Amino acid sequence: MTEAKKKNLKSLIITIVVLLALNLIGIKLFQRFDLTQDKRYTLSKTSFDIMEEIREPMLVDVYLEGDFPGEFKKLQTETRQLLEEYKAYNPNIRFRFIDPLDDSESSAPDKREIIYSIFKMDNPMVSAKETKEIEASINQILDLDKAVLDSFLGTGMTPARVTMNDKGKQTEAVVFPWAIATYQGRSVKVPLLKNMMGASTAEKVVGSVQHLEYAFANAFNTISKNKDKKVAVIKGNGELHDLLMADFIKNTRQNYFIGTFTLDSVAKQPNETLKFLKKYDLAVIAKPSETFTDAEKQVLDQFILNGGKTLWLVDQVKIEMDSLYNSQGSTLAFPMDLNLNDMFFKYGVRINPNLVKDIMAAPIALATGEQGSAAQYSQYPWFYSPLVYPQSKNPIVSNIDAVKFDFANSIDTLKNGIKKTVLLHSSQYSKVVGAPVEVRLDMVQERPEPAEFNKTVNIPMAVLLEGKFHSVYENRVLPFKDDTFKNEGKDTKMIVVSDGDVIRNQLDKEYRPLELGYDKWTNKLYGNKEFLSNCVNYLLDDTGLINIRNKEVNLPILDQEKVHASYTTIQAVTVGFPIVLLLVFGALFTYLRKRRYAK
Repeated sequence: MTEAKKKNLKSLIITIVVLLALNLIGIKLFQRFDLTQDKRYTLSKTSFDIMEEIREPMLVDVYLEGDFPGEFKKLQTETRQLLEEYKAYNPNIRFRFIDPLDDSESSAPDKREIIYSIFKMDNPMVSAKETKEIEASINQILDLDKAVLDSFLGTGMTPARVTMNDKGKQTEAVVFPWAIATYQGRSVKVPLLKNMMGASTAEKVVGSVQHLEYAFANAFNTISKNKDKKVAVIKGNGELHDLLMADFIKNTRQNYFIGTFTLDSVAKQPNETLKFLKKYDLAVIAKPSETFTDAEKQVLDQFILNGGKTLWLVDQVKIEMDSLYNSQGSTLAFPMDLNLNDMFFKYGVRINPNLVKDIMAAPIALATGEQGSAAQYSQYPWFYSPLVYPQSKNPIVSNIDAVKFDFANSIDTLKNGIKKTVLLHSSQYSKVVGAPVEVRLDMVQERPEPAEFNKTVNIPMAVLLEGKFHSVYENRVLPFKDDTFKNEGKDTKMIVVSDGDVIRNQLDKEYRPLELGYDKWTNKLYGNKEFLSNCVNYLLDDTGLINIRNKEVNLPILDQEKVHASYTTIQAVTVGFPIVLLLVFGALFTYLRKRRYAK
């Protein structure tokens, strides 16, 4: 073997060894680099912790496939890239994009699978025999598009209807901005498009991209983690009926155990009642209307001081919207004493017996006449229904839609060493009205004077309290003897909302609960469900999942008017210029080649 061949062989062996070493190092030191300015593809530590629990294949079906506007293409791209990040760190996470409305014959099996997976999501305990019957029925469906649409609507996955504008020509498209994650036989739906009232499609997409990691992380956590926290819905003092908070209960049940806990037994067995309540992690007190006894207050107080979390949804003024629908169209709003004032005062807040009026308000629908046999309704602003657009950066309210209140009260915060964060407050054009006061429906005809509504601006209506609370019965005679009584408690949290109707869902004609936050009279969806879900998650979250909501993503939004005005120029630059440049390069190359070889 010549010296040159030996040298080449040696170089080849060294190259192979170096490549193998680099591959082995790459396997051990796996790393992905996010070069975006806002680090939108960098997953949080919480996401990594959740992925560690996924040890079997998880399938994510994303229904963002098809021909739709550029804004939704952007949402599709961002969703795909985020799922690729998840898959890169955990190969058990698999995903596919499906067009539910694809008319090709090859898509028919996928459509049947879509219908079946959606059915199975709401019916997880289906036997093998029933499964075969369901599959046989699905195979007989002729109109698959209608079946898919009905399947989505039946589980609350409402499609989005968007208008595409192409140089003045408008066409309407149906988009399904949803995904379904399936793991170990359990499925959960993932909303990809956030509802934002008054926002353009482009603005909704930007808000949705910021929400993507939280949406998928929350879904993965829901189906991969066993429930361990318990939520008690307190009863016994005239709280809301379960049917009127059914959607909240259904939504909470996905991640936590939830059940009713009555305080009626406190009168005879206070210590046993407190002992059982301590087994819960969160107590929800939703719109009580009857006075709490001192013994009941001591039970709740000691539950809090032993580390229990509480979500208070309390009214201090008695009035219901239904009481206005009478022949006079009016009713009297009067203060209501629940015997909780001293308790809240000790914890650091005071709910005042007044009503908040806000020019930034939700509308109500009133009958204004008849057309044929059908009543005609018109919408009017109702200043006793403040519409609160969150401004706090707290993850509970970050990037959520407007929250609707009904006859809310103002909250004062007091100095006592407890950390307080105002989550929701009224707009700068608001005021308080003392009770008792007459409330009339014909107030919708009033024209407010802005000068009257800017004296008491930004009135708090939802406050987060965190710290070590002192007992309301500190240095006082106890209502009942308790050997485990504490004057100062552990670190804990509570949220106080001055309106019990925030958690109320409406009912349809057949008295079935509608989605929380949806107003059937005005056909508007508010952010109440997301707000309360975030409240529960924040109070009970040990993984830091709720903190993902603070992620900021900056996506540039195209100015559509500029695009239309410069359409021809942009088309010439993006399409014509590359062709011209290619022709010039080809001509120059041909000329130089002829000149070189002509000699």
